[in-house]
Amino acid sequence: MSTELDPRRLLIFREVARHGSLSAAATALGWTQPAVGQHMQRLEREVGIPLLLRSVRGITLTEAGTALLAHADALASRLTAARTELQALASMQAGSLSVVAFPSAAAVLVPPALAQLEARAPGLEVRLTEAEPPEARALVTAGDADLAVVFDHATGEADSGGDLVTVPLLEDPLRAVVPADHRLARRRRPVDLGDLASERWIAGCPRCEENLLSTTRAAGFEPDVRHRSDDYVVVQRLVAEGLAITLLPALALLAAPNDAVAVLRVRTSPRRRIGVLLRTELLQSAAVVAGIEALRAVADQTAGRLVHLS
Repeated sequence: MSTELDPRRLLIFREVARHGSLSAAATALGWTQPAVGQHMQRLEREVGIPLLLRSVRGITLTEAGTALLAHADALASRLTAARTELQALASMQAGSLSVVAFPSAAAVLVPPALAQLEARAPGLEVRLTEAEPPEARALVTAGDADLAVVFDHATGEADSGGDLVTVPLLEDPLRAVVPADHRLARRRRPVDLGDLASERWIAGCPRCEENLLSTTRAAGFEPDVRHRSDDYVVVQRLVAEGLAITLLPALALLAAPNDAVAVLRVRTSPRRRIGVLLRTELLQSAAVVAGIEALRAVADQTAGRLVHLS
């Protein structure tokens, strides 16, 4: 007996057994009878034992043929189940989608996008995890997340590379945030960062602090960083109490507004770019494509609100 059985021949054998003759099986398969007969001869050589008893009235199965038919039926059943499952995944009637996003995106962009997905594909299981871009990238690279909403500070750096690709969503302008009674609080035109050089400052995550330093240095001064926090609520409370000022993304201000602070546009228009990071091969996944489309739709609706936030 051969060490391997050709699964295609098993399915042809199943058609012969079901229809009771080579000619009937050939008609069902849309083949010629000699072609079907050749496959049966090769299958019998592979197993090393007769499977069919041929007569003028058709064929009957040997004991070995009857045993093999049970396995051929099981194979056909598994293939049918596979086809059904793949069709369900393609139509998003089943399957899963894992999304990871940094905090302000997780608060503003992701929830309405997931609600759109829920309405479109209620059978799709979607899970959200909050993480900053470096951790999010690692999750996508390891295959532990399908999509990651990430940002960079528009300095030419790229989050994609290798087997990863970034789909742009929107640009998020940075705003100066000062106490409501600050001397510049009522300024309607953009402020020069140099006008804030003597202030005490609050920095955020390491990447955000690097951007703060490079932005203020470009304005000609080294900021006096007194406090550090990744929590936008904490940062704005510190500002509201008059303890320091900061630069915050408009998306964060939209996620956690605070009436006790004033939001000022900056003349140099610092900003960060927000996009969706994923593995290139997942661009073929219906659920992933739907997730990106939902995020882009929400981003388009949000972009105007960010530009006018002040």
